[in-house]
Amino acid sequence: MKYSSKTLEQAVEAMSALPSIGKKSALRLVLHLAENTTDKRRRLASAIMALETDLKTCEMCHNYSDSNVCDICRDKSRSARTVCVVESVKDVMAIEATQQYGGVYHVLGGVISPLDGISPDDLNIASLIVRLKEIDVNELIMAISPTIEGETTIYYLSKLIENLDVKITTIARGVSFGGELEYADELTLGRSIHGRVEYSHNVD
Repeated sequence: MKYSSKTLEQAVEAMSALPSIGKKSALRLVLHLAENTTDKRRRLASAIMALETDLKTCEMCHNYSDSNVCDICRDKSRSARTVCVVESVKDVMAIEATQQYGGVYHVLGGVISPLDGISPDDLNIASLIVRLKEIDVNELIMAISPTIEGETTIYYLSKLIENLDVKITTIARGVSFGGELEYADELTLGRSIHGRVEYSHNVD
């Protein structure tokens, strides 16, 4: 597409780099911003810049936060003895939307995937082990997407902490194999959390 403005073209290119936004959608969004008030553009720009300057990562669970420790970890009404291990912040949001979980989280930042060059050292595993040793954790819920990489990650973690006195559970299979938690509906995910089962890494 030929653009009459280099500024417009650069804005479309930047917008289309976002997930699920093609060139046509990006152009519609950019034209909408160009045709609207300066205040709307400034508010959008300010909100985006705040992601770089103000957004933090929780020192305890690696969730996004406005402070060094997120609201969930600070909430005294939640059980710090139950830790739900997830791949990403998106999974925290998906589980929170079910309103069926009252513990805390630990965000790994992905799953072990040798084909993608992701090893255990690339994930927030070391900090999880520190948490388990420093806090009297009773249950570790593996709320990780049921993919081959997810199952590999669960197995790796279970072997790593098998000498610690921590019960390991996995969410019930309401979420189909190969599916991702963020795309599961709230009812299904809520039932999967409630119906979690104890994990065994023994191979028959």
